[in-house]
Amino acid sequence: MTYHAMGSPDGKLSAGDLQNYLFKALDKLGQRKKVLAIPPDFTRFHSFAGPLTKMAWKYYGERLTDILPALGTHSPMTEQQINTMFGDIPRKLFRIHDWRNDVLTLGEVPADYITHISEGKVNYAWPVQVNKLLVKGGHDLILSIGQVVPHEVIGMANYNKNIFVGTGGVEGINKSHFLGAVYGMERIMGRADNPVRRVLNYASENFAAFLPIIYVLTVVGKNAAGELVVKGLYIGDDAECFEKAAELSLQVNFEMLDKQLNKVVVYLNPEEFKSTWLGNKAVYRTRMAIADKGELIILAPGLKEFGEDAQIDRLIRKYGYLTTPEILKLTEENEDLRNNLSAAAHLIHGSSEDRFKITYCPGHLSKAEIEKVNYNYAELDSMMRKYNPAVLKDGFNTMPDGEEIFYISNPALGLWAFKDRFQT
Repeated sequence: MTYHAMGSPDGKLSAGDLQNYLFKALDKLGQRKKVLAIPPDFTRFHSFAGPLTKMAWKYYGERLTDILPALGTHSPMTEQQINTMFGDIPRKLFRIHDWRNDVLTLGEVPADYITHISEGKVNYAWPVQVNKLLVKGGHDLILSIGQVVPHEVIGMANYNKNIFVGTGGVEGINKSHFLGAVYGMERIMGRADNPVRRVLNYASENFAAFLPIIYVLTVVGKNAAGELVVKGLYIGDDAECFEKAAELSLQVNFEMLDKQLNKVVVYLNPEEFKSTWLGNKAVYRTRMAIADKGELIILAPGLKEFGEDAQIDRLIRKYGYLTTPEILKLTEENEDLRNNLSAAAHLIHGSSEDRFKITYCPGHLSKAEIEKVNYNYAELDSMMRKYNPAVLKDGFNTMPDGEEIFYISNPALGLWAFKDRFQT
């Protein structure tokens, strides 16, 4: 059932609007005694999930007993990140998701179903895993809060991904990421319906229907002044609110281009992007827009590691970013990749498939480290002087020497594709 649905490409929901609509939706749910909130972590700071979580805390007070940021494989939030994102919510409410140890398996999506929807590309079953707090916490309401936006693994982020990946376990995360990678990122990005989403929907309908989950979904975009605003808010307990949010997100967050881009410059905010695991959104979200023989330049002042997880970081350093056939072959031949399919998927996602050049300009990684994972290296300070984020505007820019570039100030906020490369 959908409890609230409002949004438009030109809309702007104020903080007062968000609180009013959220409170009205929560009123419809009736009395709840123990509430768990599952917002995203700091990597989705711009989702407006922080203020919405604070509003839920204001509404329920001491009945909101637990906040479990949906870390997935990401590092736990720091005290500073919690302060910045969630304000004065008591720290005693926050829990840390441990994707290796704190999960329960609710059931299993059968292998024959996954083989069918993946067109035979994979033939494994998928475990339906969630953090044990969702099952054993005694909550009579679980608020899953987050942003719907184009996503490399799931097509459109959020909805039940926040549950089964954000609070999921090793095997579930690994296999879902790998399914999306081998099926083909270009076939998934920007699509609400795809094989990975179908697996998660199967899990919701068949194994997780007993969980009292209500989804609170935002659609965020820039207004005419370049400010981030909430353009839509959707609240409900089934796929309908997600599908409505996804429809709006495509209008707000997806830029279809009439020509291929020869040079793209992407800036990664150092507070948000410290790893290529996250920073490679610069690759994922632009791969369908960049011309053959083009170049992607990534300005990454905060970059200090490859994987958020130590094991994944080690695998990225060992194998590097290669083409899909190369990574699939390495996965067949090496047990460490077979046992960490999300790492294998990430190596596929972060590749240009030898079509264009990827140049990283890191703040804290060496030239040798960058080149060892098969990226090109450029010195950050000189590239920041040449492509100054304080001067550039999102979209096409003509540099003083006449060079045309396409600039993106935050790759997490959208998807860019050349119209002839986007497969329908």
